[in-house]
Amino acid sequence: MADQNDIDNSGQETNVSQSKVYQIRIKGHLRSRWKEWFEGLTITIEEDGNTLLTGSLIDQASLHGILKKVRDLGMPLLSVNIVDDNLQDSPKDIN
Repeated sequence: MADQNDIDNSGQETNVSQSKVYQIRIKGHLRSRWKEWFEGLTITIEEDGNTLLTGSLIDQASLHGILKKVRDLGMPLLSVNIVDDNLQDSPKDIN
């Protein structure tokens, strides 16, 4: 069990104390009034009827907390992606 460092799937050591930017796509439109409940994540309404939640989360526990809120709303989860710090436009799929 690691304190600040962990091994990722490629065998490389990573610092788990750093926050990561996530994109969470859910089916259906979520109004902006939910922003505070979703811990300040940016809420983007997409033309295809989906909502994109984007923002920095400090750790996996925070991510799971957000996913639990999505579940509690009864909105289907479509995808969860980590946005690479170096390539903000190219998210990495973690499904």
